[in-house]
Amino acid sequence: MILITGDVHGDTARFSHRRLRELKKGDTLIVCGDLGLIWDGSDREKRVLKKLGKRRYDILFVEGAHENFDELEKYPAEQWCGGMTRCISGNLRQLVRGGVFNIQGKKVFAFGGGSGEVNGGSAPCNELTASRYEVPPAEELEAADRNLAAAGNEVDYVVSYEPPVTMAEFLDQKVSATDTVGVYLDRKRADIKFRFWFFGKHHLNKTVPPKFMALFDSVVNAETLK
Repeated sequence: MILITGDVHGDTARFSHRRLRELKKGDTLIVCGDLGLIWDGSDREKRVLKKLGKRRYDILFVEGAHENFDELEKYPAEQWCGGMTRCISGNLRQLVRGGVFNIQGKKVFAFGGGSGEVNGGSAPCNELTASRYEVPPAEELEAADRNLAAAGNEVDYVVSYEPPVTMAEFLDQKVSATDTVGVYLDRKRADIKFRFWFFGKHHLNKTVPPKFMALFDSVVNAETLK
């Protein structure tokens, strides 16, 4: 089973959601950005991350715009299920953006990061690091293109923080003039085949037929969606 939810912003109450009781060993929960639990590197924070990592199921997340990226990048990077991840603790991992992951027999294209103008305060990290997550270097976009091409430009699910820019406009959400991630994802929307696309930035629980879903505090079963 693969469950998907939206921005957490450091609120561990999301991990007590009733739907998570359905998850068994080998199942997966994916968070669409702004986990917010990797912030200050404190002992308390590490205890919370260790506890989550001991869950019987995998907890995976793409980064949002309001993370401490300097702190996040201290965690070791490694290959896992076909793409690069950062192992935070046990079964808790970041899906490094641009990867295509084979998760429970499904192909998942992960692309975190984006504009930080909406929903949330500034993270305590270096501005240069933060800007790299907001405006991806060309080599990151090229690597993502190669990963998708290797998958035949077809995946089951796309998980991102930002939506494609035209989707944000459709939802009447503010779009930055320099929304590099949203523009890139808009191109991918046209280039690839996918069953469903999930994004978390705009704090909405809304399905946009036929294939898009904005998520905030809802938890959905990706495999039951039509």
